Amino acid sequence: MRLPLWLELLGWALLCGGSLADPRQAGGAMLSFQLQSPPVREVSPFFLSLTIDASLAADPRYITFLGSTKLRTLARGLSPGFLRFGGTKTDFLIFSPEKEPTLEEEIFQDLLAKQGGAAVCGFRSTPLDVIEHLQSQWPFQETLILTEEHEKKNKNTTITRSTVDILYNFAHCANLHLIFGLNALLRKDNSKWDSSNAQLILNYTDSQNYDMSWELGNEPNSFRKKSGIYIDGFQLGQDFIQLRQLLNSYRSYRNAKLYGPDVGQPRKHTQKLLRSFLKSGGKVIDAVTWHQWLDKLGLSAQLGIDVVMRQVLFGAGTYHLVNASFEPLPDYWLSLVYKKLVGTKVLHVSLTGEDPRKLRVYLHCTNVHHPKYREGDVTLFALNLYNSTKHLQLPFYFSKKQIDEYLLLPSREGSILSKSVQLNGHVLKMLDDRILPTLREKPLSPGSHLELPAFSYGFYIIKNAKAMACI
Repeated sequence: MRLPLWLELLGWALLCGGSLADPRQAGGAMLSFQLQSPPVREVSPFFLSLTIDASLAADPRYITFLGSTKLRTLARGLSPGFLRFGGTKTDFLIFSPEKEPTLEEEIFQDLLAKQGGAAVCGFRSTPLDVIEHLQSQWPFQETLILTEEHEKKNKNTTITRSTVDILYNFAHCANLHLIFGLNALLRKDNSKWDSSNAQLILNYTDSQNYDMSWELGNEPNSFRKKSGIYIDGFQLGQDFIQLRQLLNSYRSYRNAKLYGPDVGQPRKHTQKLLRSFLKSGGKVIDAVTWHQWLDKLGLSAQLGIDVVMRQVLFGAGTYHLVNASFEPLPDYWLSLVYKKLVGTKVLHVSLTGEDPRKLRVYLHCTNVHHPKYREGDVTLFALNLYNSTKHLQLPFYFSKKQIDEYLLLPSREGSILSKSVQLNGHVLKMLDDRILPTLREKPLSPGSHLELPAFSYGFYIIKNAKAMACI
C-alpha cells in the first residue's frame, strides 16, 4: 500500500501495537492492555536519536550550516539523544590537523574562540550572510553528492580541526552525544586497518577533552562496491580490537563507547559477515549497529532494539527532517511530539475489530520529564491508514479519566501532499530562530470517543491512569 506523501514522511515513526473502541459501533475497534504487569520492554532515553551524514563534509564549507541558530534550536528540541556523524562518506574522509580551514570554517572558528571554545555554548552563530550564501549554493552541492553516491564515484576529502570543532560544538550545544565514524578503508598492504589517521583525530579530540563515542566504517558489506576493497568479518573484528586498544591509550577514551559494525540490511552475505565479525571482535563493542529497513519505531521498541538513529536531521537526499531553508518538515514535528510525550517503557496492547495493518495503536508510559504529566500516566498513539474516520473508545475502566489529545493532520484540510502540519488545528511553526512552538493539548471530556480522521496521527495522554508498570 502506497502512503500519501505526508504519511511517507512521517511513517518511519510509528510505535508499539493496539487500538481502542466498542466493536458494536460502526468502524469501531476494541483495545485491551495490561497496565499492572511489568513493561514489555524498556528502551534507552536516547531511543529516538539523529544523524548528520558525513557527506555534509564532502565540501567542508557546508559543515558551517551547523552554526545556524535555527538548526541548533531544532536539534535541541529532539534531545536527549545521540548525534551520529557517519554514512558512506565516512570512509572517504581524511583528517589533517595541519590543513587550513575554509573561510567559512575560519569565521565560525573565530566565533568559537571568542566564546571560549567548542565546549562552550554561547549565543553567537555563523553570520547570516555566510549561511545565506551557502544555502544559495547548496542545490548544486546536493546534486553533486547524490550523483557521486549513485555512480559510486566516491573521492577522498580532507577535513580539518575546524570541521571536528564545529561538529562537536553543534552536538554538545544541542544536548546530543556525538558518535564519530572513523575511516575504515585506510588499509595496509596486508589488508590490516591503518589506524594512523584515526590516531591523529584522537590526539586532537583528546587534547580538547571532547566527550565522544566512536564507530569504525559504514556498511562494510558494501566496501567492494564502493571502493573495490573486500574486508571479511574476521578482519573487521580484528580492526575493532585494534581501535579499542587505541582508545584505551587515551585518558579521555578509556571508557568511551565503541559501536559497530553498522552493516546494511542483514541478508545472506551480510549475515555471514556479521556473524564472523561478532565471533572475532564482538567482545570489544558496546552495541551492535545496523541500518534499519523497517518503518516503525514501535516495532523496534517491541523487539528490544534500544536506539533508532533517524537519518538525517539535515543534509542531501529525501529523508531529512529539516529542509535546505532550515524549515522543519512533517516528520520533524511528529518526532518532536513523540519525544515530548512518549516514555521509555513499552506496554502491552491488543486490537480487535479492525485491521491492525491499517489502524495501528501503540502504548508507552508517558515521558516522566514532561511538566504536565506524572508517573502512572500512559501515552497512547495511533495511525489511521483508512480513508475514513475511525472512532476509538477506551476500555470501561478509563471512562472517568481525563484525556489530553494531540492530533496531527496536514496543514491544509484534505491535502495529503502538505509539507506542514497542524496540531489540534494550529499549524506548527517556530516562533523565531530560538523558540519552538508550545505543543498545546486538547482536553477531552471523560468517556468521550477518540476520533482519528483519515490518514492522521493521534497521541493521547491518559492522565491519572495509575499504571503500576509506569511507577
